Amino acid sequence: MTATYHVPVLAAEVLRFLPGRPDGVIVDGTAGGGGHARQLLEHLGPRGLLVALDRDPEALAACGSLTADFPGRVRLVASNFADLPAVLRREGLGPVDGILLDLGVSSRQLDEGSRGFSFLRDGPLDMRMDPAAGVPAAALVNGLSEGELARIFREYGEEPRASRAARAILRARERRPIVTTGELARVLEEALGRRGPKHPGTQVFQALRLAVNRELEALDGFLGALPGLLAPGGRVVVISYHSLEDRRVKTALRDLVPHCRCPPEALQCRCGEPGVLRLLTRKAVKAGPGEIEENPRARSARLRAGERLAEAPPGARQGGPP
Repeated sequence: MTATYHVPVLAAEVLRFLPGRPDGVIVDGTAGGGGHARQLLEHLGPRGLLVALDRDPEALAACGSLTADFPGRVRLVASNFADLPAVLRREGLGPVDGILLDLGVSSRQLDEGSRGFSFLRDGPLDMRMDPAAGVPAAALVNGLSEGELARIFREYGEEPRASRAARAILRARERRPIVTTGELARVLEEALGRRGPKHPGTQVFQALRLAVNRELEALDGFLGALPGLLAPGGRVVVISYHSLEDRRVKTALRDLVPHCRCPPEALQCRCGEPGVLRLLTRKAVKAGPGEIEENPRARSARLRAGERLAEAPPGARQGGPP
């Protein structure tokens, strides 16, 4: 298994922003099958290093060929990108020159019914990215109260009929536990009905996956630690696939941009908002028609990028908005 495990989305756009220094250290925090990682390694110089993280053991195993093809230049780490500060310390690395996150699930995960991510493939209602960690989606579906389920569907899936979906699940599980993706999909289709080509359970499945894997919490933790993870001039690229993720990324990057309101003659920032990041993308970058035709899952991808400003003494003025 190599890059065919998962077709890398917005690959050309990723290479436009990463890597920076040819001998730098780049982190692929969601390595998947190694599609983006391989392309980054091909563009890094012979002294460049790539640290590839993934919490899915199958995905990380699919990256195994990278260590043979790029000897001494790849480190594979079984970890969540939220733990990147600890990973870099364990690896003896300081702030890095680039970080890539390609959020969500891979094509391989969606297409394997045994993983339980999709209603299109019947299988166990699991959804865990790391099958050895946490509890499967079936535990939430069969164990949470109606109110808790509705909250998850509303907050993580932005499902407008969250309460109706939760009530339908409770009625169904009173007869017998819901243990497969197919069973849950049928319950939701009967309760919500079809309105166009989109399956009515789409947002509920998304919500359960996010809750099971604590994906938004992981993203928030990463974004909070971001300034300390990047070396001066280091860049971050994040690809998201729905509004909950994209809004978080957009807000976090924007909040790290200088908002200094001090007069130009000031030698130091006195307003307390010197900022640490320069935006590289004014708006989210989207896939073009050609890529969407070849890979329909790229349709919802949104890429945002930023660059760490040069280091300056505490309180030093780092310029106004870029």
